[in-house]
Amino acid sequence: MKKNNIGKQGLMALGLAAALSLSGTAAAAEMPGKGVTVQPLKSSIAEETFQTLIVMKALEELGYKVRDIMEIEYAAGHVALANGDATFMADHWDPLHNDFYERAGGDEKLYREGVFSPGAMQGYLIDKKTSDKYGITNLGQLKDPEMAKIFDANGDGTADLAGCTPGWGCEQVIEHQLDAFGLRDTVTHNQGSYSAIIADTITRYKKGDPILYYTWTPYWVSGVLVPGKDVVWLNVPFSSLPGERKDVDTAMPDGSNTGFQANSQRIVANREFAEENPAAAKLFAIMEISSNDISAENLMMRDGEDSEKDIERHAEEWIKAHQETFDGWVAEARKAAM
Repeated sequence: MKKNNIGKQGLMALGLAAALSLSGTAAAAEMPGKGVTVQPLKSSIAEETFQTLIVMKALEELGYKVRDIMEIEYAAGHVALANGDATFMADHWDPLHNDFYERAGGDEKLYREGVFSPGAMQGYLIDKKTSDKYGITNLGQLKDPEMAKIFDANGDGTADLAGCTPGWGCEQVIEHQLDAFGLRDTVTHNQGSYSAIIADTITRYKKGDPILYYTWTPYWVSGVLVPGKDVVWLNVPFSSLPGERKDVDTAMPDGSNTGFQANSQRIVANREFAEENPAAAKLFAIMEISSNDISAENLMMRDGEDSEKDIERHAEEWIKAHQETFDGWVAEARKAAM
């Protein structure tokens, strides 16, 4: 009788152990990122915070401990990811940042799957009034000193191009094209803080002055200076890109050519982290946000809703409005870890 009693207790203990084991397995499946710390990166562009936060919140749903965003420019950011000093960046522009990607180690060191936000454009624009008045439709026309002087904002006799912040990648294209198109003597590439430069450009537009600037979409600028209404995209004389993309044709199917390839924003991450964390890797591959949603949020920032709390709220509101999609990403990521 006593022996039988011990058997029952043993069976009960085994049953409890099995239940605990199953419970632990379920918990691990629910939170595959538990105990793992993630370091997000972004550039100095404040408007990249929104989409980065959405990725961070999805990672937190998977149990990852996510640190505050570290700010670093793209070239150094790719190196930091490759070296394992950071985990992911939500704003890798493909193909604009391909040289950064390859120089940091390429697919051996970095991971990028899927498209986070498709349909990004870049290029040069001028105000529509000046385009209509002088028939300016191509950047190459500014090789003519008289044409270039139309956009002279500081009296030095050259066109003032509101350009790109050093380290972003776009400045390499602009600098290359000024030489390729023979514009070095007639166009001055104004660089520095893009937000300050473009704010001055918009002020001059509102005063009725001619403007020449570089921008991209998705971004709030094209919600203020609307292409086709306030401003027009300029074509370039021919395709010409620096580095590994020197032979790439940037012409669009309709024959237009802004001088830049159509880009997709992608999430790029440390390769070793991605291989050790299939849930996060799957998440990075399947998340997608429309460029219209990003532009709309960026415009809210431009209109004054630009504090950390504001941007946090924008991200939370976007998730709430797309809850089924967001939950679907998280569920699919969890399955990848099983």
